[in-house]
Amino acid sequence: MQPRNMSMSGVVDLAAVKAAGEAKAKAEQARAEAASRAGQAGEAGPSAGAVPPSALVIDVDEAGFERDVLQLSAEVPVVLDFWAEWCQPCKQLSPLLERLITEANGRLVLAKIDVDANQMLMQQFQIQGIPAVFAVVAGQVLPLFQGVVPEQQIRETFAQLVQVAEDRFGIIGIEVDPDAEGAAPAATAMEEIPAGPYDALLEAAVVALDAGDLGGAVQAYKNVLADDPGNTEAKLGLAQAELLARVQHMNPQEVRAAAAENPRDPAAQIAAADLDLVGGHVEDAFGRLVDTVRVTFGEDRDAVRLRLLELFEVIGADDPRVSSARTALARVLF
Repeated sequence: MQPRNMSMSGVVDLAAVKAAGEAKAKAEQARAEAASRAGQAGEAGPSAGAVPPSALVIDVDEAGFERDVLQLSAEVPVVLDFWAEWCQPCKQLSPLLERLITEANGRLVLAKIDVDANQMLMQQFQIQGIPAVFAVVAGQVLPLFQGVVPEQQIRETFAQLVQVAEDRFGIIGIEVDPDAEGAAPAATAMEEIPAGPYDALLEAAVVALDAGDLGGAVQAYKNVLADDPGNTEAKLGLAQAELLARVQHMNPQEVRAAAAENPRDPAAQIAAADLDLVGGHVEDAFGRLVDTVRVTFGEDRDAVRLRLLELFEVIGADDPRVSSARTALARVLF
């Protein structure tokens, strides 16, 4: 099992490989520290850095890939499970992976990646079919297997992965505390949850939208996301505000005429899709862009795909029309 660098342009740059000799010394030191903590556990209680078993299986998206996979892979090997809701073999493999990862007790972590929702990651890992399983160790990508394979083979692969992580990178995993499972977060014990730090900015964005100040709304949402990239309300608001800003000066007749005359022109189809969505024709907008992805290539195809993902944000991931369009997009891309 040999690690290889993988180009992650558009996501993050992978970390450099550590020297094997230095890594082994660090592994030995880490083992000694872990043993010392374990010996004190009876008196001091669980380690502050211990995680519950449920934290060993996580859902990961493009936005959190650097934090949840690459950074974490410096502490524990991260197994990547590329799956999709419509993939029947995935439904057979994923529970098996989850069970084996949990049994590994902190030597491995499983990151589940929905390919329909994370097309860029699927492209960058050059995945030809799912289920597909990779690992990331110290920022290095190791292809493991594709399709459903026997449990014993997976066990052997995982054992080899753990050994590679320890011998070559000095990584021995994270501490697991079964007693921490189900512990209530501190915030839930509070009778009153204080207002979030971005409430004022979000309110300012809504006020700007109501006043027709689309530029002000866009900037307010961006200010929130600059500090809190995962803020769901700001992501949705920004997608909506940017859509309205794009269409406010469009001539609908001219845009639709250009789209009809140039069915393979990405810019023309993107503009028409924006109008479709603002007009409430959600399925038409999605279908138009999926069809355009099918007949374009390279940078043109990527521009159309990215706009489609932006329109998904406007409607919301839970909408069945988004789920259907994600599936259609996956089929034309792969």
